[in-house]
Amino acid sequence: MIRVLLADDQALIRAGFRVLLEADPELTVVGEAVDGRQAVDLARRGRADVVLMDIRMPEMDGLEATKRIAADEDLAGVKVIILTTFETDEYVFQAIRAGASGFLVKDTEPADLLQAVRIVARGDALLSPSVTRRLITDLATRPAGPAPAAGKLLAALTDREREVLALVATGLSNEEIANRLYLSPLTAKTHVSRIMTKLSARDRAQLVVLGYETGLVTPGQQVQLP
Repeated sequence: MIRVLLADDQALIRAGFRVLLEADPELTVVGEAVDGRQAVDLARRGRADVVLMDIRMPEMDGLEATKRIAADEDLAGVKVIILTTFETDEYVFQAIRAGASGFLVKDTEPADLLQAVRIVARGDALLSPSVTRRLITDLATRPAGPAPAAGKLLAALTDREREVLALVATGLSNEEIANRLYLSPLTAKTHVSRIMTKLSARDRAQLVVLGYETGLVTPGQQVQLP
């Protein structure tokens, strides 16, 4: 059973999501929060697996609540999907940097929302192609050159892991990475998991950011493999 917490200051929206989610036998709603501060508290008390988090809420917004959840070791297993009507570049970037595992707009089809919860609950990142393009575009407009700690971060990876990280950053799935590198899907998945551990990344979404911020790949670059 996947436990879901709803965080939105609009009661009608929460009620609609509850009906949708609880119609699925694999999902259950463990609480409803009306602001970010309450979302953090209920995530801890309700042992949620996934939080559907609105961005604009009183007291504490969804981005700050996401940061606090991501920074709390006791909530390491909690995944956040930012769900909002505001699909802007800066919100996308801030949400991923805050520790969100997914970003969806509120007019997402019901079936896609249910699938998103399952995807994020099992530890994968959820970035639609349009959101990925926005994220990469945003990164492209930021100051050129790798971050100061880039060398130290990449030094922790083997040559193979750098190859895998570069392919993750271009949006390839484990299966696509396996095909490119002539590996089994399980081996590709193992490499991705080890990279996440070494770089202290919560999920693939943050690996995409790190791939660009470290200068390992650049927007528009075709990854060249030996």
